[in-house]
Amino acid sequence: MLSKFYVEDHVKSALMEDIGYGDITTENLAEDTDYLKAELNTRCDGILCGCEVFKTVFDVLSNDVKIKFYFKDGDTIKKGDKIADVEGPAKDLLMGERVSLNYIQRMSGIATETRKYQDAIVPYSAKIVDTRKTTPNFRAFEKYSVKIGGGALHRFNLSDCAMIKDNHIRLAGSLTNAVNKLKKNISHAHKIEVECDTLEQVKEAVDVKADIIMLDNMSVETMKKAVEIINHQAIVEASGNVNLSTVNAIASTGVDIISSSAIVAKAPTLDLGFDM
Repeated sequence: MLSKFYVEDHVKSALMEDIGYGDITTENLAEDTDYLKAELNTRCDGILCGCEVFKTVFDVLSNDVKIKFYFKDGDTIKKGDKIADVEGPAKDLLMGERVSLNYIQRMSGIATETRKYQDAIVPYSAKIVDTRKTTPNFRAFEKYSVKIGGGALHRFNLSDCAMIKDNHIRLAGSLTNAVNKLKKNISHAHKIEVECDTLEQVKEAVDVKADIIMLDNMSVETMKKAVEIINHQAIVEASGNVNLSTVNAIASTGVDIISSSAIVAKAPTLDLGFDM
């Protein structure tokens, strides 16, 4: 999902943003012969994610930085664990410290939050999925982090899947018109999802043979009725008012997937330290 060339280009852009025309502090204090050793340590429990991206930051800066990881993406880490040893030219370690931490802390935070949600719906079979509410130009990293945390992925962008929302229904004149027009115009390889606010819309979506039916901001009891109406004729997605206190009850309704922007948008960064 995260190709090497994509990561390298993204990292180069991040380093250009952070270093600008030069690190005036480091470049005027450190000599080319200065060498440093550092440890990447965790200051709280969580799920690690972003090791390869962390490494790429230093690979872009220098061929002389050596990193030894003791954990891999997806591993559970505990407060006080040493994640990696890092050593190399002082200038490269100091200039790469902030950017490398920004990536791995953000990605680990999302993986950790996703794992909490997925664990919260045991023993139900539903999957936690993400949304398009992501940080601009950071979506690929955030979606990768969701996957590492045990979640599943919704559409990456608008070209992946047709999703009919209330404004699209108004535009087309009816839910049925919208689905039928899309079936006529888009590739057979694309699924069509319909966002439903009422049981009447759910029935209409079933009749017109939508591939995925989203139950948007429905109560648990209404969702149970909707699942009965759909009766395995479409994939059922629940969305709206999804948080750690509600997600288990939502999963109990029998829906197939539960989409939540919170696993990305509200995920705190994981507290990791680059200790020299």
